[in-house]
Amino acid sequence: MPEQYPVSGRGLGLRRSLLRSLQPDSLGPIDFMEVAPENWIDVGGHYGRRFRQLTEASPFVCHGLSLNIGGPAELDEPFIRRIKQFLDDHQIKCYSEHLSYCADDGHLYDLLPIPFTSEAITYVAKRIRRTQNILERKIAIENVSYYCAPGAQMSETEFINAVLEEADCNLLLDINNIYVNSINHRYDAIDYLHRLPAHRVAYAHIAGHYNEADDLIIDTHGADVIDPVWDLLDEAYRHFGVFPTLLERDFNLPATSTLLEEVRRIGDAQACFKSPPEYHESSNHG
Repeated sequence: MPEQYPVSGRGLGLRRSLLRSLQPDSLGPIDFMEVAPENWIDVGGHYGRRFRQLTEASPFVCHGLSLNIGGPAELDEPFIRRIKQFLDDHQIKCYSEHLSYCADDGHLYDLLPIPFTSEAITYVAKRIRRTQNILERKIAIENVSYYCAPGAQMSETEFINAVLEEADCNLLLDINNIYVNSINHRYDAIDYLHRLPAHRVAYAHIAGHYNEADDLIIDTHGADVIDPVWDLLDEAYRHFGVFPTLLERDFNLPATSTLLEEVRRIGDAQACFKSPPEYHESSNHG
């Protein structure tokens, strides 16, 4: 496993409804799992014991929901310290969050876009650095799906690259979000992908979505991954080399056997791209 990757292989997002069907000593194609720490901090009893069994049996990463890294409210540092304790207690390999905001005076229950501006780069990077200082580890920031770009002064890839460099953090590469945004905002998904920095990628997400209209896709994580998204993952492996990749499925969960088939398909794609990546240094800027 290359040093930059905290885990390897193919992963699955853990939901409580899967606890009964996933056995710690027999996880099949699953090499690692992911949870939102907000859903598991201070959970005890049966669920807490089952979760501990799984974290002792398999590598885990965490994908946060409420850090509010781009929001106007002050960072919730007591909450970040609780996250740190959770990461330490369960030996979590990586903590990631969304490059967005989700709260002000109260929680907004949505992931809202940060304006693509120089001022926002400075603001967000400072908050990421402070978070990393408290956690005593680098975090990964995810490229998010968004439906409008208020006040944009640069492209999304220019904004993401600048935040990653100024904050010195890693990237959680969401393949489905690239595809969704490419349809909604009419850009070339492969060109976008090639503009991201290979050396910052920690791991990746792949997921399904909902087609509201021909020119509007909603990022739901509630459906099977479609072929164009699988094709984009292939292109990412071709360009960057193989990296750890996790299947997200948040609702409309099919049978566990069906989920595991999609996890196996990630492994099949990874097996096809064992050669070194073909990216160039010019791809590391927007």
